[in-house]
Amino acid sequence: MIQTGNIFYRPREKQAKADQKRAKFFQAEGDPLTLLAVYEAWKASNFSGPWCFENFVQSRSLRRAQDVRKQLLSIMDKNFTKIRKAIPAGLFFHAARKDPQEAYRTLTENQPVYIHPSSALFQRQPDWVIYHELVMTTKEYMREVTVINPKWLVELAPRSFKFSDPSKMSKRQRQERIEPLYDRYNEPNSWRLSRRRG
Repeated sequence: MIQTGNIFYRPREKQAKADQKRAKFFQAEGDPLTLLAVYEAWKASNFSGPWCFENFVQSRSLRRAQDVRKQLLSIMDKNFTKIRKAIPAGLFFHAARKDPQEAYRTLTENQPVYIHPSSALFQRQPDWVIYHELVMTTKEYMREVTVINPKWLVELAPRSFKFSDPSKMSKRQRQERIEPLYDRYNEPNSWRLSRRRG
């Protein structure tokens, strides 16, 4: 909105009316929010050309802002998945999957954990998640939880996870098909978080 030039126009014969219409959009927090209020009002009018004329707003400038906004949203949509994948790339040891018996189980420790009630995902309960930290209160709660695709674990941490052999697992395990790898150069349980803390 700022880059499109002056949004408002003020014809000489209707200056007072143009000023009055413009004042309706003024926001106490300043000009950028005033411009946002104009855009939101135009959007509420279903991006109407006559609305622009009635409110002394440059429709061409608004259309340019709308085009830039669409481009930015497209870029953000592409990067949204990259952001979601960056989290498990760094926190792959904090992966957990839904357990039909007891909330979630961490992949590395098979420890029961729960989504914290303050999380946006508390009601949703997705199948696979990454958490930032565990907090112990009445139960072990996951905080800052992100939904993940389990295939990302194998893709982003191939030294730690692999796809399981379907011939050696139950029907439920075949659906999950992800298992932690063991470090052949160290003792069998050295990869576990509890061993790393020590």
